[in-house]
Amino acid sequence: MSQIKEFNILDLFCGAGGFSYGMHKNSHFKTVVAIDFNEKAADTFKKNMPDAEVIVGDITDDKTRDRIIIESKLKGVNMIIGGPPCQGFSMKGKKLGLNDPRNFLFMEYLNLVQEIQPEVFVIENVKSLLNTADGWFKDEILNYIHKSGYKVQYGVLNAKKFGVPQARERAIFICSKHKDITLPKGNESIVTVRDAISDLAYLQSAEGEFEQEYITEPETEYQKLMRKGSKCLYNHKASAHSEKALEKLAMIPAEKGKEYLPEELWGKQKFNTTWGRLVWDDVSPTIDTRFDTPSNGTNSHPELNRAITPREAARIQSFDDNFVFYGSKFYIRSQIGNAVPPLLAEAIADRIWEMYRNE
Repeated sequence: MSQIKEFNILDLFCGAGGFSYGMHKNSHFKTVVAIDFNEKAADTFKKNMPDAEVIVGDITDDKTRDRIIIESKLKGVNMIIGGPPCQGFSMKGKKLGLNDPRNFLFMEYLNLVQEIQPEVFVIENVKSLLNTADGWFKDEILNYIHKSGYKVQYGVLNAKKFGVPQARERAIFICSKHKDITLPKGNESIVTVRDAISDLAYLQSAEGEFEQEYITEPETEYQKLMRKGSKCLYNHKASAHSEKALEKLAMIPAEKGKEYLPEELWGKQKFNTTWGRLVWDDVSPTIDTRFDTPSNGTNSHPELNRAITPREAARIQSFDDNFVFYGSKFYIRSQIGNAVPPLLAEAIADRIWEMYRNE
C-alpha cells in the first residue's frame, strides 16, 4: 500500500454536511464529492463547503449513480462516508434481510463501495441497528463488509464524550482495506448546555433575525471555539409561539418540565419529556428535527419562555457559528436535527489519520 497523504471523501446522503464539516477539521481530509436528494440541504452544504462537487439527485437513479462514480474516480476518492436510511431493519424485515426493498439505500451505499473501492469507508446509523432482530442485521452487514475485502471495527459512540454538549448515541462502522481501526474512545468530561448557549440567552418568542451582530461576549471556552472566525451571528431566530404555548411555558420553572402543568394542559403528547426545559449544567438530550416545538420534547430554553433557536440547536450539535443554514424554518430544523455532530466526525477522522500517518 502506497502512503496516503490525504483522504478525498465521497459523502453519501450528505444532508447539510455535518459529517464532512467535522472531517474537514482534520487538514488531511477533504470532501470532493457529495450527494443528497434534498435540494435545500445540498444548497446549505455547497454554500458552506464550496470546493466540493455537490450532486442533487436520487442515488438509485442510473444517471445519478454513474455521475457519482465518474466524479469520484476523477477526483481520486479514497474514502466514503454516510448514514444510509434503513427502514427495513426490524424483526419483520428479517425475512428479506438486506434485500428488503426498504433497505435499498443501504445496499446502494455498499454497492458504491464495491464500485469505487475506497481505502476506508465509514457507516453511521441509528444505535438500534446493532441489536435489532437479535443482531441479525448487524451480522449480515459485517459479513458483506468482510466478503468485500475490508476489515471492520464497530460500536456505539456517544457524542457527549467528544466535546458535543448532547447525549447522542450512534452506531459507527469504520472499515479499511489494510488497517484495524479501532473507534475513538473520547473522555468523561462533558460540555454543558450552559457552556454551549449561555451567551445567546436574550431572545424572546418571535425575536431575532437570520443575520445579526453579536451583542454579548463569549463566556466559556466552547463559546470561544464556536465563535472563532465568525463575524456575524446567523440563524439565531426564535420561533413565534402561540399565546397558549407561552402561557404553558410561563408555568414551568427554570430547568423543569411538564410536571408543573395541570394535567388537563398536557395535550395529546403523554410522554414525560414533552414541555421539558433543558438543564444548564448538563448535556442536552438528542436534538431532533422538531427542536423548535415545546410540545415535542425537552427542547425548551432552560429559563426563557421559548424553544431553542436554530443557532442554539446548531451549537448543541457542535456546528460552529461560521456554518450557516439556508432555507425555510422547516428545512433548517431538518438539516440541523438530522446532522452528524461535527466534533464527533472530527474525532473519527483523527482516529483514522492516527492509523495511517506513520505509513
